[in-house]
Amino acid sequence: MKKEEILAEAILAQVGGTDNIRQLAHCMTRVRLSLKDPTKADIEALKQIDGVMGVIDDETLQLVVGPGTVNRVADHLSRTTGLAIGEESVDENLTFEERAAIERQKVKEKQKSPFKRFLRRIGNIFIPLIPGLVASGIINGGANFAKNAGVDATVTWMQILLLLGSTVFAYLAILVGWNTAKEFGGTPVLGAIAGGILFNPLLVDIVIYGEPLVVGRGGLFGVIFAAWLMTYLEKHIRRFMPVSIDIIFTPLLTVLIVGFTALYAIMPVAGILSDGIMFGINAVLEVGGPLAGAVLAGFFLPLVMVGLHHGLTPIHLELLNTIGDTPLLPILAMAGAGQVGAALAIFVKTRNQRLRNIIKGAIPVGFLGIGEPLLYGVTLPLGRPFLTACMGAAVGGAFQATMKTTALGIGVSGLSLTPLIDNGMYLTYIAGLVISYVAGFFFTYWFGFKEEMADGI
Repeated sequence: MKKEEILAEAILAQVGGTDNIRQLAHCMTRVRLSLKDPTKADIEALKQIDGVMGVIDDETLQLVVGPGTVNRVADHLSRTTGLAIGEESVDENLTFEERAAIERQKVKEKQKSPFKRFLRRIGNIFIPLIPGLVASGIINGGANFAKNAGVDATVTWMQILLLLGSTVFAYLAILVGWNTAKEFGGTPVLGAIAGGILFNPLLVDIVIYGEPLVVGRGGLFGVIFAAWLMTYLEKHIRRFMPVSIDIIFTPLLTVLIVGFTALYAIMPVAGILSDGIMFGINAVLEVGGPLAGAVLAGFFLPLVMVGLHHGLTPIHLELLNTIGDTPLLPILAMAGAGQVGAALAIFVKTRNQRLRNIIKGAIPVGFLGIGEPLLYGVTLPLGRPFLTACMGAAVGGAFQATMKTTALGIGVSGLSLTPLIDNGMYLTYIAGLVISYVAGFFFTYWFGFKEEMADGI
């Protein structure tokens, strides 16, 4: 049996078995399980499984197993449970105790703050898109890197690379609309139509309020709201629509109502919101300078810790859509670099072999911008190194803000982000990474780690 299969079987044993899994999903580093009865999961036992770097007991049970491994573990769980990735198990024969556990979980979710629930929703919309955004971003960045180096952009292979790198962004509104409707329990294709409406090239021929419409006005914020409205109206129209004509008139009325509402109300309002957010971020970076960069980078790891960092994805995308680059991404990328520095300091100081092995396995992907294995396997369990990693990140964030480093697209941070850096400032960005590595290392080496912290890890 392969090690990923052993890991999957160990996870199944501690979450209540195959019959207790309602839904299975995964992102780049985490297996996400929705359980029928969450009380059957032994969280402490899960944390002790070799290969599980962290456990987040939240709206879904999230198990950090690392990139690459996560795909194989999820695939084995899928084959064992018979559930496809994303498919929800339907079981009408639940016991009273299982139904009670589900209700308790629902109450627990409702008790979370509206803001946290909102960010979770945003994350659920964008998490499935991240692999495509990363792959396309790196291809696009590499092609533009080659173009800046003097490669002829009209040669066929370059044209193909630019095509591959830009396709997901060209149809991103449709994908976001689809996922939004799916997240809120509507018909995904209606959400996709909502996204298509706001980014349709025919908008330039329509004049409303005395002005021609602007394609993409309001950006992805408008798409998310329009797709949510599609879902909301679809559900309410279906309540009074006779079953015999539901398939025709429910989607028809939904598209007509939301279509007109999108053009006359959503686009103008979302446009104002989008402009306000962009102006606010640029103003903070312009006025706050290095202090703003330090605060943004220093507080980003806590967002990653609770999985809310995906809520920033639409802001990055809107910056790209509005001003053509994102100054926020290179700053936030310093969070992972500070953590790499902290982990290296721990590796140098500790004699705990298990801790050293965890670091050896997680450091390579940490350099490439995937920091969750280090976060949940090293810095967070140890406590103080998490804080010194944030301090190292703050130093690098201040540097990137001072140098006004920006990125041309979204990609994994760390060294992998280098091809996406704008204006040829590749060495500047790498210098910021090195600064965060060094700062995180020395903060942790001097006063962030003592050997007794590794006891029992």
